[in-house]
Amino acid sequence: MLMIRPGRKGWQMLWTMWFDAVGQLRPACARSKTYVWMVVVLIGLSIRADVAGVTSVVRVLGLLPRRYPRLLHLFHSSALKLDLLTELWVRWCGQHLTPMTVGPYLVCLADGLKVPKEGRKMPAVKKLHQVSDNNSKPPFIFGHSFQAISLLVRTAAGHVAAVPLAARIHEGVVWSNRDQRTLLDKLVLLFLPLAATLDAPVILVADAYYASRKVIGPLLAAAHHLVTRIRKNTVAYHPALQPHRRRRGRPRFYGPRVRLRDLFLDRSAFQTTASPVYGEHDVVIDYRCVDLLWRPVGRLVRFVLVRHPRRGSIMLLCSDLTMDPLDIIILYAYRFKIELGFRHALHVLGSYAYHFWMMAMTPIRRVSGNQYMHHKSQDYRQQVRRKLHAYHTHVQLGCIAQGLLQYLALSCGPTVWQLFRSWLRTMHPDRPPSELVVAHALRTSLPEFLAAGPSDTILAKFLRQYLFKAPAHADQCLAA
Repeated sequence: MLMIRPGRKGWQMLWTMWFDAVGQLRPACARSKTYVWMVVVLIGLSIRADVAGVTSVVRVLGLLPRRYPRLLHLFHSSALKLDLLTELWVRWCGQHLTPMTVGPYLVCLADGLKVPKEGRKMPAVKKLHQVSDNNSKPPFIFGHSFQAISLLVRTAAGHVAAVPLAARIHEGVVWSNRDQRTLLDKLVLLFLPLAATLDAPVILVADAYYASRKVIGPLLAAAHHLVTRIRKNTVAYHPALQPHRRRRGRPRFYGPRVRLRDLFLDRSAFQTTASPVYGEHDVVIDYRCVDLLWRPVGRLVRFVLVRHPRRGSIMLLCSDLTMDPLDIIILYAYRFKIELGFRHALHVLGSYAYHFWMMAMTPIRRVSGNQYMHHKSQDYRQQVRRKLHAYHTHVQLGCIAQGLLQYLALSCGPTVWQLFRSWLRTMHPDRPPSELVVAHALRTSLPEFLAAGPSDTILAKFLRQYLFKAPAHADQCLAA
C-alpha cells in the first residue's frame, strides 16, 4: 500500500489535540514542575516502543540518565493528586468523546485484571488464581489484582471503543481486621464516584462474577443499572398470587420456583431475529425475555435467554425492566471491548509495567496471601501507602495515555494512517487505527513537533532545553 507523506499540518494537528487534552489535567498538579514532568511521562507512555518500565520512557524520549530519579519521584509525589486527576480525566471523557447511550443511560464496562509481578518487596503482591481458556495463562500467579472501569464511546460511523477511566488494586493489603469489604464492594466504591462525575445515569456491563446483591443494590440506590451474565444453575421465582381475602401472617412474596436453564426446553416461547451483535452478518439467533423475582436482590429483574447457532446458549440479567432484550444482548456483546483494552494496555502502552520496590518491606513468601498492615508500625504503613499510590498513579497515567490514543484514532483516523509511515500485514485505512498505529504515528512525528515547539512556552522550554538530548535531529527529519 502506498503511504502518503503528510505535510506539517497533519502532525501538528495530532500533537495540538493531544496537548490541548492534557492541558485540561493541569489542576491535578500542585506545581508547574509537576505538570511538565507529568506531560513528559504521558508522552513517553503514548509513544514508547517497548514496555520495560520507566526506563523505556527515558529511551524513547532521549532523556538524560540523571533525569530517571525525577521520573520515579513523580509517581510517588503527593504534588500529583490522584483522585483529582481521575476526576478531571473522567470529566474530559464525558465532554470531548461521544459516549454510547441506551435511552438516558451511558454505558460503562467493568472487569478484573491480574498482572504478574515477581517482586518479593512489592506491596499487595499475592498468590492469585485465574481461570482462562487461554493456554498461555497459568492457573496460579503472583501479582497484583486490579479492577477497572471503562467508558463505551462511539463515532458517527458506528465504531465503538472502550476508553479506560480508572483501575485500582483491590487485593493483597488488609489495613484492618475489621474491614469486611469484598471485591464487589470495592468495585462499587470505585464506580460510583466515576458515575457521579459523568453526571448521568449509567448502565454497568460486567461478567457473571458481578451478578450479586452487593453490586445491584448500591447501583439501584444511585439510579444506575447492571447488565451481566448469570450462571446456568440460577433459579428465579414467579411472583406469588395474592388471595382475594388476606390470611393471617405475612403475605407470600415468592411463587413457583423456576430453573432458568429449563426455559430453553420450550422452543415455542423463543423469538427469532438477525443477530444484533457487532461483526456478525447472516447469523440468526433465538432469544426469550422473562421478568422474574431473583432472591439475591429480592425484586423483579429481566432475564434474557439467547440461543446462538455457533456460540451456544447464554443467560443474561438486567436490573432495568424496561430495557429492550436486543439492547441487552448488544450491550453484553460489547463487554469484550474492555478485554481488548487490557490487551493494548499490557502489550502496547505498558500501563501495568511498573517495577517500584519498597526496600524497607518484609519480603513476601512464595505461599503468602494478603499482607496485614494492622500488625505493622505507622511508619511502615505509610511507606506501603506511598508505594500503592505510585502503582495507582502509573496505571492512571497509562489509562489517560491510552484514552488519548483512542481519542486521536476516533477523531482523525485518516490523518493517523497517513502519519503511520510503516506497514502492517492487515491494514484497514477505512477503520479507526489501533493504539499501536496511533503510537507509531506520534512517535515518528515527535521530532517535527519538538522542532516547532508546543504552544505552551514554559512546556516548550522545558522539553527542548532541559530534557531531550538532541532535539536538533528533528531538522534532519524535516529535511529528509
